Amino acid sequence: MPCAADTPRAIAERPVQLRGSAAARALLRLAGWRVVFNGLPSRQGVVIVYPHTSNWDFIVGVLAKWSIGIPVVFWGKASLFRLPLFGRWLRWLGGIPVDRTSPQGAVPAMVQQLREARARDAFMWLALAPEGTRRFSDGLRSGFYHVAAQARVPLGLVGLDFARREVVLVDFLQLCGDPEADLAAIAARLGHHRGRRPEWAAPIRLKD
Repeated sequence: MPCAADTPRAIAERPVQLRGSAAARALLRLAGWRVVFNGLPSRQGVVIVYPHTSNWDFIVGVLAKWSIGIPVVFWGKASLFRLPLFGRWLRWLGGIPVDRTSPQGAVPAMVQQLREARARDAFMWLALAPEGTRRFSDGLRSGFYHVAAQARVPLGLVGLDFARREVVLVDFLQLCGDPEADLAAIAARLGHHRGRRPEWAAPIRLKD
């Protein structure tokens, strides 16, 4: 599908400001990390975290989420939610169980939820690690792309950088609907971030 414009649009406006947890920021500082964030462009959207190469990513990501103060929903393997205490904790964090053998139904459901949230001016952001695994993958799962494009919400780009010990959320795109152009813009903004195991980072391209 051709873009309405030549390229996806970078969104500069940040009207949604959040107040996060000072305790979470202090914990990150003690660990030598910092979060770079200057607000959100809207009350609804999709945010992706890249690269995902380590189990530590989840811990750093949760502390960053609390330090920013952004409530998110996220998809997780349905089997994890069947673990009694861990499953309850994941739901408390915003987790939504998804059957990995049949994930296609999650996309239209989330698109509809984001559209309804926008109609009500309700806050809703979907956060995903599109590599889908911490080990090497030959690309990104396409669910995040289809949700952001079909719901016409901003896509936020989180760089999880172990070399700089930074979690960076400053770039937001309005996708144009041309996967090649959109993924090139995403790669230009995320490709330089280094995970804990850089050799496991997936190339920034859609694989399904």
